[in-house]
Amino acid sequence: MNIVRRLHEAGLTSEQAYAAAFGSIGLSLVSWLASMKAEQAGVERADRWGIFVGEWAPTFFGLGLALAGYEKESPASAKGSRSAWLDDPAQKAG
Repeated sequence: MNIVRRLHEAGLTSEQAYAAAFGSIGLSLVSWLASMKAEQAGVERADRWGIFVGEWAPTFFGLGLALAGYEKESPASAKGSRSAWLDDPAQKAG
């Protein structure tokens, strides 16, 4: 959980991780198409590029789930920033 906390403190949100996952799916298709047209290596090479980039999506989805769980537990994420909890006197008192 230490890595997830550090990523959250660095400003990465679960929505950004999910967007990266969907982006990598699109990038996988683009890299496959580009490899098919630009390289003479054939379908096998294009398939490898598509699969390589496509494997990023599950990683980003998993990271998004981990960050979403952390955001639910973290009182700062309710307001969208780490410092919001520190600035709210009602939160400090409770």
